[in-house]
Order: sequence, then structure tokens, then C-alpha cells
Amino acid sequence: MSAFRTMTSSQIADVVVVGGGTVGGWTAVLLAEGGLKRVVLLDAQTLGEGASSRAAGMVRAQGGTETAIRLGMRAQEFYRASGDRFPLDCGFRAQGYLMPCFSQAEVDQAHVRIALQKKIGLDVEWLSAADVDDRDTGMAPGVTMGASSADGDGYIDAPRNVLAYTAALTAVGVDVRERCAFTGLRTAGGRVVGVDTSAGPIDTDHVVLTGGPQLGDVGALAGGRIHAGGTRHQVVVTAPVPSVDVNALPMVFDVVSGIYWRPGEFGGLLWGMSNPDEAPGAAGEFDWIYYQKALSRMEVLYPAVKGLGLRRTWAATIDYTPDHLPILGPLLTDDGPVAGSVVASAAGHGMMWGPAVAQVAADLTTTGGCDWLDLTDLGLDRFDAQGRSRVAPEPISLPFPESVGQ
Repeated sequence: MSAFRTMTSSQIADVVVVGGGTVGGWTAVLLAEGGLKRVVLLDAQTLGEGASSRAAGMVRAQGGTETAIRLGMRAQEFYRASGDRFPLDCGFRAQGYLMPCFSQAEVDQAHVRIALQKKIGLDVEWLSAADVDDRDTGMAPGVTMGASSADGDGYIDAPRNVLAYTAALTAVGVDVRERCAFTGLRTAGGRVVGVDTSAGPIDTDHVVLTGGPQLGDVGALAGGRIHAGGTRHQVVVTAPVPSVDVNALPMVFDVVSGIYWRPGEFGGLLWGMSNPDEAPGAAGEFDWIYYQKALSRMEVLYPAVKGLGLRRTWAATIDYTPDHLPILGPLLTDDGPVAGSVVASAAGHGMMWGPAVAQVAADLTTTGGCDWLDLTDLGLDRFDAQGRSRVAPEPISLPFPESVGQ
């Protein structure tokens, strides 16, 4: 029998959270921790079964917009305190993160970005090309024109995070209903009155809609349109890097190519990539052709990987939005916003922003607002019918498609 409650549980809830990934899981925890007695969490499969257990776990606050920076900082604060707050910590490790530049335009953009980050309170610095070469980074000498660096950035192990929020859900008494699919939203007078599930209806005044790459489908079931899609992302872990302690080196993100790396298990290097030219959609197969293309770039940046075998490879469908910014606000239908609903998407930054996005979703549910993040341009109303956003995109993101393909 499942460790969680079965559908003999109450069919009345204070709030129903749809989706048991990082955002949905932590949202349910925070709502229950905040005092709501009847929090129900639905997952069509099992907790963390999707992208949340397959993520690379990069957690940086070196964003290119105020939204990204604040969400990154807030998430890191959450991860660092998680062990004191919940039964298990999330396994966050502050590794330090370099974002190298390879052109004068990138250098200029980095200085503008650093100024904004410092203004908001992030501890970040500029390293010249000579500074980078003087440090033990693993990168080839002379390959960069400098880099931004934040020592507080780091990573978590994705399965550990799923384990942490699973333990927290149990500790705070959330009614977790696995293998129970969301099938529809019931409204009356423009507000939520209940949700329908594969195991029967639940009466509630509040719903939080998450779902990662499936969030667009969740929105359609709820009677609205959510501009979020899914696309392939792939990750490899190399054999041990000879004569190198990868745990002593900073993480690195080459924004232009969309390649990043961090320490992997057993002395190997974990690195990931996304193909910007690939059409959106679910994809779980590893693309060896694109891997070889990315490997050529990786070998230029980090010569020690040349000739290394691979311990593991995997691909997963991860979510994104057209402007790479989160969605935080009510569901919109043809009749307008639905009172009592919150749509919460981390826009492909689930590990990076997940707990922070969850906190906003919890705040919106319980108080109707958020006092630490400007939500003016983060709702669904920023998109037109074709999914075009009126907001400038978050520039420090993986190179995902510009359309969600709906």
C-alpha cells in the first residue's frame, strides 16, 4: 500500500495543488506549513517522476533580469535552510559558478548584468581573462575574455530534492494522491469551486496549477490556455577526469552554446546541452548526433574531457516559456481570470527557482499577493493569442525554442 493517503480521504480541500514536481511539491509543503489544514497534492504518476528527478540541478542567481536574480537568491536561501526546516535537506552545495565571455559584446553585457546583480544584493565579481587563467577551472588557457563569478551559486542532486520534499510533505500532513490525474476545473461565477480527478471530484475554493512540460495540457483541461511547452534536454556524466578533483572546480555555463558543467559522481564531470534548432515537444531519446556537435565545443572549452568515456547519459523533456520567465498569476479563460486559481511555472528553471516560485504560489493562494517579487509582468496576460510576450526575455537561459508549439 502507498505510504500516502488513498482516495478514501476527504473530498473537500482548502487547496488542491496539481503536479508533484519540484514546484508543486514545495508549494503544497509551504501551504500546509503556513497553516492550511486540508492541502491535497495530485500527481498523475508518482512524485518527481518527470523532469524533477532528471534535472542537472544547477542553482544560480546570476540571472539577467531582476526577476531571475531575486528568484535565484531566494531559492538558494531556501535550499541552505532546508535541513533546519524539514526532515531532510535538499543537498545544496555552493560550488561557485563562472559565466565566461568569448566576445567583446559578451563582456559588455556581463558588466551590465553584474551591476544589476550587485544592486539587488548578489555577491558576484568580474574576473579578467588573466584572472580566469590563474585559477584552477579546468578551462583551456586563453580561451575566455573573462567571466562573471558567484561563489554562492551551486547545485543539488535532483533525486535528493525529490526525496526532501517527499519527506516534508509527509511531515506537514499534505494529502498526497499519486496516480490520480487532474481532469478538469469546476467554476461558478468566475471563481474556483472544485476540481475533477480520475478518482472523483474534490470541492475546493483554491487550486494551484503546475505540471512542468505538461502545464499547457493542464491549462487546457482547466479551460484556459497556458503558454508553456516542453523540449528535449540532455545530460551526460563522464568517466573520472584524470588527475583532476572535479569537486574543487567551479561550475561553468557557456551561455552562447548552452553548455554547462558541474561535478558528477565518482570523479566524473556532469555536463548538459539543449539544441536550439530542435522543434518543441516531448522527447526522451538521447540525440547522439547533437551530442557529438556539443562535444566538439566542450573539448575546446574543457580539454580534459577529450577521449573520456561516459558513465551515464539521459534525456528528458523539460518545460519552458516563450520568454524564459516564470508564470505566476491566475488562470485566464475566454471569460477572464479565474478567482482562486494560481498558475505556477518555473519556465525550465525548476531546480534553480523552484522553491521560490512555490513560495510565490503559496503567497498568492493565501494572501492574494507577494511582497518580495514584482509580479506585474509575470502573469498569463503578458502573452498574446500566439504566445508572444510583451516582456523582454530572460537572457541567461538554455537555448530553448521561441514558440511553445501549441
